[in-house]
Amino acid sequence: MQSSTGRWVSGDNFFDREQELNVLKRRVCEHNHVLLTGQRRMGKTSVAQELGRLLETEGWIFLFSNVEAATCAEDVIVEIARAVHPHRRILSRFATATSNWFNSRVEEITAFEFGLKFRAGLDAGNWRRYGERLFQDSTAQDKPVFLVIDELPIFLKRMVHKDGNSQRVDEFLSWLRWVFQALGDSSPVLMLSGSIGLEPLVNRLGMPDRINYLDPFRLGPRNRDTSVACFNLLAQSHQLPIGNGVANAVYDALGIGIPHHVQSVFARLRDFITMQDRDRVTVEDVRHVYWNELLGPSGQNDLRHYETRLEDGLDDKSFPVAMVILAEAATQNVFTPPARQGLEKLYSRSIDDASGVIMEVIEVLIHDGYLEAAKDGYRFPSRLLKDWWSARFRDHHIPIQERLSVDGN
Repeated sequence: MQSSTGRWVSGDNFFDREQELNVLKRRVCEHNHVLLTGQRRMGKTSVAQELGRLLETEGWIFLFSNVEAATCAEDVIVEIARAVHPHRRILSRFATATSNWFNSRVEEITAFEFGLKFRAGLDAGNWRRYGERLFQDSTAQDKPVFLVIDELPIFLKRMVHKDGNSQRVDEFLSWLRWVFQALGDSSPVLMLSGSIGLEPLVNRLGMPDRINYLDPFRLGPRNRDTSVACFNLLAQSHQLPIGNGVANAVYDALGIGIPHHVQSVFARLRDFITMQDRDRVTVEDVRHVYWNELLGPSGQNDLRHYETRLEDGLDDKSFPVAMVILAEAATQNVFTPPARQGLEKLYSRSIDDASGVIMEVIEVLIHDGYLEAAKDGYRFPSRLLKDWWSARFRDHHIPIQERLSVDGN
């Protein structure tokens, strides 16, 4: 098992998730379109890739497209077309509709060149027609097709930000739902996923029905036993001797079994031992690496991903509210109901319907795994995220109740 941080894994490097894969495989084989959800760094892309690999061994065609860089619907269609390019039978059928766009046979050019020339012919007036043709040609042969569109919510959020309204998002999601429903059982089986939540986005935009044909499946964290087994397998695979209790100490430090974080701790422990010219990892090494590496300067880029993705998922009005809620939950250990009421008072001066905005923000924070509901309010499930947010704000975050007292409320 290879050490892997920051990229998806498949095959021999894919660990556990057999139960989740079995459920997802059954849903896909029964022709259910799936919305794969889960908090950041949970391994959604790896699960989608591994599911596609397994289906390929059983005769399926697997198409994977990442649309994070897309700015319009035309870009999305091109990314799906690039995924189709290696599959010659589909490509040859589709080429008849676009043959006048190419100077040579599409089978003789690379997927990148194909995408460039195909994009040059697409515009706001024809992307629907060619998108429909692409989906039709994908299923006009004897193999079922599994299509994953990853990072779709980021693309949709970018369109909203660029346009200042949700019209094009509505048009694209309505078209996507229509075309898959129109093709019926002959359509590709679709899976949508992303590092920001699609459900909170469409709810905020007032169009939840645009994704009501998708079957939601939430990918949760690994439990202690699985996380410990994963860490031990990594150590064994890389011939890294570890002392008693090290794998459990890693789980205790993180507080939750997020696959990427387990991999990240392992990689940093391995580097630390090498730099120290030592041949064995101890529990004390775990504490040192956690506080000085994961939460230190070298870990900042990885953890800032959580802030940037949160900013991607919220609008300019909601993002500052989210940051205050997270700062309160981190520095005070919990975001309590009184703190929520106090925040409503503070923001009622500058935000219409402050209560509604705060409620929507909390829903996003729960959906994306930053917070979870507790008896006394909302808390961080991840100790790593809590410690990171606390380190950032503990010196300058004024607790909400103190702010109210200072302001005379």
